[in-house]
Amino acid sequence: MFWILIFALVALVFVVRVSARKRERLEEAILPEENLAVESPAFERDGAIPKRYTGYGEDVSPALRLSEVDASAESIAIIMDDLDHPMGIFNHWVIWNIPSKFTEIPEGIERGAEVEGITGAIQGKSAYGGKHYYRGPKPPMGSHRYRFQVFVLDEKLAIPMDSMKIDVMNAMQDHIVKYGELIGFFEASSRSK
Repeated sequence: MFWILIFALVALVFVVRVSARKRERLEEAILPEENLAVESPAFERDGAIPKRYTGYGEDVSPALRLSEVDASAESIAIIMDDLDHPMGIFNHWVIWNIPSKFTEIPEGIERGAEVEGITGAIQGKSAYGGKHYYRGPKPPMGSHRYRFQVFVLDEKLAIPMDSMKIDVMNAMQDHIVKYGELIGFFEASSRSK
């Protein structure tokens, strides 16, 4: 009986892993070439993300600065993923319908589906607990890379508040005017610092 349970568990992990990889390929297939510079005053490109912005710290979203946003832009969407999660790319945050006038996304966006201070912005459900807010890096061990993807869109997305990353990705197809990303890393050993 023990070996049957072990075999079933291994098979389940394999199926979940293969499914996650297929989903990742689909999500990556619709990404356009980068034509938007994305920076943060909190950390440098490919640099360490400070503890303040992680699940081991205050767990607040970092500020993001965008280069020139296209005149045809109507809204901005942001997706933040853990690129090194054992189950594949793992979503921590999804927010859309940020007005295109926000070339500086403020630090510490409030929790909740509807975002106070950013009229019209909606935070969907992340894969990390299904919550309507930013969930910062919190790797149990080792170093993980975290990617902030910024999409400038030619329309606002008309999707439910409970939408997840895949829903946002599907809704954005054919509406991406500019795209950029910022990657940083956090190491589990940094959690005590």
